[in-house]
Amino acid sequence: MPRLRVIDDEVIERPFDKRQFLRLVQFLKPYKKPIAFSLFLMVTNSVCSLALPMLMSQAIDEIDVGNAASFPHFLIAMVVCAAVGSLCVRYRARIMDTAGRNAIADMREALFNHIQDLSFNFFDSRSAGKIMVRVINDINSLNDLFTNGIVNVFIDCVTLVLLLTLMLVVNWKLTLISMCILPFLLIILFGLKRKMRRNWQVVRNKTSNMNGYLHESLSGMRVTEAFTREDENCDIFEETNDDIRHSWIRAIKLNNLFWPSLDTVSAVGTVLVYLFGVAMLGDNVAAGEISVGTLLLILWYLGRFWAPLNNLANFYNNVLVAMASTERIFEILDTPIQIDSKPGAPDLPPIEGEVDFEDVTFSYDPEKVILKDVTFHVSPGQTIALVGPTGAGKSTVVNLISRFYDVDSGAVKIDGHDVRDVNLHSLRAQMSVMMQDSFIFSGTIMDNIRYGKLDATEEEVIAAAKAVHIHDTIMTMEKGYYTEVNERGSRLSTGQKQLISFARALLNDPKILILDEATSSIDTHTEILIQKALETLLKGRTSSFVIAHRLSTIRKADCIMVVQDGHIAERGTHDELIALGGHYAELCAAQYKFLQDA
Repeated sequence: MPRLRVIDDEVIERPFDKRQFLRLVQFLKPYKKPIAFSLFLMVTNSVCSLALPMLMSQAIDEIDVGNAASFPHFLIAMVVCAAVGSLCVRYRARIMDTAGRNAIADMREALFNHIQDLSFNFFDSRSAGKIMVRVINDINSLNDLFTNGIVNVFIDCVTLVLLLTLMLVVNWKLTLISMCILPFLLIILFGLKRKMRRNWQVVRNKTSNMNGYLHESLSGMRVTEAFTREDENCDIFEETNDDIRHSWIRAIKLNNLFWPSLDTVSAVGTVLVYLFGVAMLGDNVAAGEISVGTLLLILWYLGRFWAPLNNLANFYNNVLVAMASTERIFEILDTPIQIDSKPGAPDLPPIEGEVDFEDVTFSYDPEKVILKDVTFHVSPGQTIALVGPTGAGKSTVVNLISRFYDVDSGAVKIDGHDVRDVNLHSLRAQMSVMMQDSFIFSGTIMDNIRYGKLDATEEEVIAAAKAVHIHDTIMTMEKGYYTEVNERGSRLSTGQKQLISFARALLNDPKILILDEATSSIDTHTEILIQKALETLLKGRTSSFVIAHRLSTIRKADCIMVVQDGHIAERGTHDELIALGGHYAELCAAQYKFLQDA
């Protein structure tokens, strides 16, 4: 039995891309003033933290020579340095957290706004889950980089330079001795730590696989039980769970190796400095150039030297991981908006209802033409029904009217205006499109009906619901119009969702109404209600387009067009097409026979 495929692991790292990194930093540009002040605070803290050991070293040397009277002055200076450094750290963290989170919010908003403007082509080729990962997970992965990493790397470099300079000034011989372990330290920091980062990323990806599989399993539990796939699903879960356990164990083993290795190398460096320092203290020739305070100062500074190196290694690994997220984010931000208003395009005047297709050819895929040289004219006030087999191009026709896609050749015109030459918002604002899957948002029924007209009053909402015969049903619910419905309206029947969508469209009062299979999958009683609702909904429209497999819903249409093999095969009223005895007549006969057999 075939297993369900788990979610593919995301790419963990990408090579460093200078161009993308600089583009990423641009999101911090609006906050350059607080970031500059944060840098000043960090430099001040770095200077204070390096001054503390120096003051302590001098105090020890003063006491060593019997001058204890100056110790209180050193003590006060150390307290001042510690206090100033502590305040700098506190306010630096607050400033950078605010600036970083604001930059993250700006990036997420820019990404979401761009997604809102993308055409249907983009969503046809990508799942909603993958888009959500970009907006949430990928941007969240940049949080540490924005709040700490980019600024801290500058300070860590400054700290390293200051440390090395001070150590060389204090005693260059001991400094060179301490640097003997630097190659080994770099191997641990930049080699072993990168492997650690990759292992923990693998753990997170395996956990994401688990979350994805759990979501799929719980959502499809009815299907699982119906097809008795419980044992198979348990096997897949066990396999996914083992993946997490094994990857976690590998990460922990490497993690447990890192710190002992770092401590061992650091201890070797400390021992070398201590041994040579003590030898120099006992050497009469070298006794003048080193003191107990100097030896301790070198040891203190040596202990401080590893922290900035460790931070730089972390930053390097963070940047490599961030590059993968950055690439995915910019991939969407760089996706061109294929359907957009031309610069300076005028608004479409109030629609009168004349619709023309002039030699329209269109294809989703260059290798398969959906519509070919389609031409028809719709007069104001007409209701047009589109019928035909699945995949014939019915939905494509109405999608082109709303300009969800652009034609490959020819033109779609409304009142003589090419839809490509007018402002896109002014075009769609005068239309309402209802799909077969009547989408209900999480929230109240009132919010869902008001979705297309947010300023509508409660009385207007109720009037729209009464007009489409859903008011009485709503009033039987526990809170009436303020009853909360789950995402996609899981608490509502298919017919109830369609009637609520009808009320939403009626409240919006569109000039052109498009119903794309909006009357399917309903029972007979609901069909009667929807027939009444349709009469109300279609009344007063400049023009309407109805796609329906239930031919009973379109008998009264002014013109019925049969779409077949990418062109209009037949057109006319119901009676005319029945008399013609062509494709439409065959569809009616087949549907009538199906109902008789049922």
